[in-house]
Amino acid sequence: MSAIITPRLILRELTDDDAPFIVELLNEADFLRFIGDKGVKTLADARDYIRTGPRESYLRNGFGLLATCLRDGTWLGICGLVRRAGLGEPDLGFAFLERHRFKGYALEAARAVVAQSRTALQLPRILAITAVDNERSVAVLQKAGFEFEGMVSLGDNAEPVRLFGTRRAVT
Repeated sequence: MSAIITPRLILRELTDDDAPFIVELLNEADFLRFIGDKGVKTLADARDYIRTGPRESYLRNGFGLLATCLRDGTWLGICGLVRRAGLGEPDLGFAFLERHRFKGYALEAARAVVAQSRTALQLPRILAITAVDNERSVAVLQKAGFEFEGMVSLGDNAEPVRLFGTRRAVT
């Protein structure tokens, strides 16, 4: 999978060298609140997360969560596509460090991933889910062209989440 480059950002595959950033991001209060505890507390945990999550997804699906950085290399967050059990189509996921929010980076990254999914990956449609009370993510999704489709529960005893989708690409 090639990198995605926007006017301000580079989105690229995660590597083991990204482990320190992953530990920081996955333990921020909003990540834990809205996405959940992934059990990533050490550099070794982060390397395992990268290998068994994003890197495995690149091989299996041709896409996955991407490191999202400024063009100078400054770490911002992650953004990319996930193949989630319970959803019939890939979904957009993103998370950004608190200190880099409210600067338009999530929207820029989301739009770039959606564009690449349609051109390079030939995906006609993308989904996205968000916690019921995550209004900031809802705003990003709506600005990126996603529309609310309803509530879903992914798994037994799972809390309901909001489901969004893009319109089908014209073929």
